[in-house]
Amino acid sequence: MSVLCYNKGCGQRFDPENNPDDGCTYHPGVPVFHDALKGWSCCKRRTTDFSDFLSIVGCTKGPHNKEKPPEPVKPDVTSSGEKKDIDEQKPKFNEYIISAPKPQEAIRRPSPDEPMVRLQHKVSASLKQALEKLKLSENAEEKKEEDDNEIKIGTSCKNGGCTKSFDGPASDSDVCLYHSGFPIFHEGMKYWSCCKRKTSDFNTFLSQEGCTKGTHLWRKRDEGKKVVPCRFDWHQTGTQVIISIYAKNGVPELSYVDANSTMLNIHVIFEGEKEFEQKISLWGVIDVSKTIVNMMAAKIEVAMKKSEPMSWARLDLPPPVIQPKENEKKKDEADSEEENE
Repeated sequence: MSVLCYNKGCGQRFDPENNPDDGCTYHPGVPVFHDALKGWSCCKRRTTDFSDFLSIVGCTKGPHNKEKPPEPVKPDVTSSGEKKDIDEQKPKFNEYIISAPKPQEAIRRPSPDEPMVRLQHKVSASLKQALEKLKLSENAEEKKEEDDNEIKIGTSCKNGGCTKSFDGPASDSDVCLYHSGFPIFHEGMKYWSCCKRKTSDFNTFLSQEGCTKGTHLWRKRDEGKKVVPCRFDWHQTGTQVIISIYAKNGVPELSYVDANSTMLNIHVIFEGEKEFEQKISLWGVIDVSKTIVNMMAAKIEVAMKKSEPMSWARLDLPPPVIQPKENEKKKDEADSEEENE
C-alpha cells in the first residue's frame, strides 16, 4: 500500500516497505519569500513566479517520510469574551519598536531680493604659480613694447579694409579709406556690415575698398576687458551643489561671487583681459555662510551648501509662466466674436 511522502518539495507516493535511502529528492530548508523573490533557504535558486517556485527540484536526497508534520497551534478564542492574563499575552522575547524619523518641514523659499553677500574665496598654490609666470611674461612684453614704441616703416594700417603702410610722418596726413563695420561670413557669402557688398570669393572680399574716410591707425586700440562666454557645469552631492567654471588663470583680486539664499552673481576675470559674467536664480536654497569659492589654475569652483538635504532637479530655477488674466481672456473672446459678426 502506497502512502504520501511529506518531505518538502517531494509530494510523491511510495511503498513504506521499499524505501531506499536515496529514493526522495526534497528541500530540508524552509520557503523564503523576499522582495517578490521566492525560493528555499537550503538552495540559492530564486524565482518571481509561484508556479516555478513549486516546481523547483529538491537539493537533498534521502528516504521518503510518511509522518505528517504537526500543524501550527491556533490561539484559543473564547466566545464569552474572557481575556487571558496580561502576562500570558506578553511575547516571550524583548520587543523593540523602531519608529521612522520625523519628516523635516520644507524650508520656505526666501525672497530673491535679499541682500547679496560676497563669498570668501581660496586661491590654490597652482594658481599662484601660474599668475607669477604670467606676471613675468607680461613685464617682459611691456618692456619690449616700450622699446618698440616708435612706429616702424612698413607697419600696416590696423583699420579694416585699409591696405596702406607707414612710409614716414607724411603718412599720417593721408586719407584712410576703411570699413567701419565688421566682417560677416554667412551661407558662403562674405561682406562688411557697413556697406554689404557681398561676394563669394575671399580675395575679392579682402580687396574691397573702404566705404569710410578717416585717419590711419598704426597701433591697435586698447579695448580693455572683453566679455566672453565661458563653459561651466555643475554636479551635486547629498549636502552640496558645486559649479565648475572652466576659466584658466582667474585673477583673484578682480574676480568675485555674490550670493544670497536663492541668487548667484558670478564675475570672473581670467587670462588677463577676458571677462565672464553669469547670474543664476538657484533651483534650491543654499546656506551662504557655508558656501565658498575655490580658485584653481584650470577652473573655479563654487561649492554651495544646501539648506535642506534634497536632490536638485536642475541648477537654475526656470522663470514662472505668466498665465493670462481671466478678464483679459474673456475680453479677447468677446472681441473675436464681434469681428466674426
